[in-house]
Amino acid sequence: MNKKKGKKLMILLGFFWFFFNAQLIILTIHFKMQKKFIFFLSKNVRIIGLISLIIFAIIIALYSNYQKNFNSKKYDNFIDNVYLKKTLNEIINNLEPRYKKYNHKIKSGETFDKILREYSINKKEILEIKESLIKKVNINKLNTNQKIQIIFDQTNNKIKEFIFQISNTEKIYLSRENEETKFNQKILTVKLDKKVIFKENTILQSLYKAATDQNIPPNIIIEFARIYGFQIDFQRDIRKEDKFQILFEVYVDKNKKVIETGEIIFANLKLSGQDNSLYYFDKEDVLGHYDKNGKSVQKALMKTPINGARLSSSFGLRKHPIDGFTKMHRGTDFAAPKGTPIMASGNGIIKKVGWCGGGGNCIKIRHNSTYETVYAHMSKFARGMKTGVRVKQGQTIGFVGSTGKSTGPHLHYEVIVNGKKVNSQTLKLPSGKILKGKNRQLFETSKIKIDVLKSEKIVDLN
Repeated sequence: MNKKKGKKLMILLGFFWFFFNAQLIILTIHFKMQKKFIFFLSKNVRIIGLISLIIFAIIIALYSNYQKNFNSKKYDNFIDNVYLKKTLNEIINNLEPRYKKYNHKIKSGETFDKILREYSINKKEILEIKESLIKKVNINKLNTNQKIQIIFDQTNNKIKEFIFQISNTEKIYLSRENEETKFNQKILTVKLDKKVIFKENTILQSLYKAATDQNIPPNIIIEFARIYGFQIDFQRDIRKEDKFQILFEVYVDKNKKVIETGEIIFANLKLSGQDNSLYYFDKEDVLGHYDKNGKSVQKALMKTPINGARLSSSFGLRKHPIDGFTKMHRGTDFAAPKGTPIMASGNGIIKKVGWCGGGGNCIKIRHNSTYETVYAHMSKFARGMKTGVRVKQGQTIGFVGSTGKSTGPHLHYEVIVNGKKVNSQTLKLPSGKILKGKNRQLFETSKIKIDVLKSEKIVDLN
């Protein structure tokens, strides 16, 4: 309703009210001095008064509604004003929260100082953070994919909170009240629940394919290959239709997501119909995997220090693919894709890391007074590999490559016994320890419990 229409309505209603009252006056004059009119008036005075009051109330209500609509329209026009909208948007867009959060995932080759400088953190604050962390972690040895979270107070451009991931289950949380105070430190722990999972499958293409088809975590597959690597050549010993069973631990968070993997409690690799069962025994001084007779699977050296590789050249005389003449090949070659992890075949100390002429990038490990091993043609070395460093059996020391005199990516592997290079594939290595006495009794009890647990899992699965 616009202003002009409102005025017209008011005039019309006012006229109607005036006309009604005028008619009353005329009737009063007409019936003046007449008894009938006096009687009529006295009889209907309440009705007449009520009608007048209703008409007056309608007029007031209409006027009030008109005024309200008029004011509302003025307010809408004010809000719709394009210049006002632009001004408000500009103010809102320029507003920033007081605290700003950054999440950083550590990449290969990054250092702690370099990461913090990327976020314009000054030297004083970097030093304060390092002093707060140094008792809990070695910041000079960062792991790829570790996470850092930084929360800035933008009013003073200082760090309010700093969170450093130690592992999948632990974080260090640094915080402070204001820029003048030192950081308070807390260890945040994620509560995980342990689950025991049973999986089995038939091998049609490869062990790795059969295991991944059952959604077995990669860490468990690697460990499975490691414990059988002492006695089985995965390239030549496994045939189509062979089977495996595996009972292993995982640790899950409140959302049932697998955060960490645990031990392989039981494993069985059935080759050509023959069982090769292994049981995990967790007594500290004899920790490891044992066969059903209590004999440890671990030997001085692994038979194959690489998983999923093909034996491409055996130990002995051969025509060299590059030099072109027949010469003694004093090692074993395993063809594998570039970047495939190479493991230390036994515990030992690194004697050499670097260039070995025709062998390209190589590592030499001394295991004891009798055994040494050599790994050649690597594309690169694993982090931390230096002369004098102690390595464990199964630890990744480098990655397959084609450096030096090589026609394609492969590992050249040598075993040296008392200074003489020997055939690693025919070498009779010392057997692992055999449990005796009290340990054997405890193992037999543990084995029964594992067999019962496995049976329960198989029933649940079916």
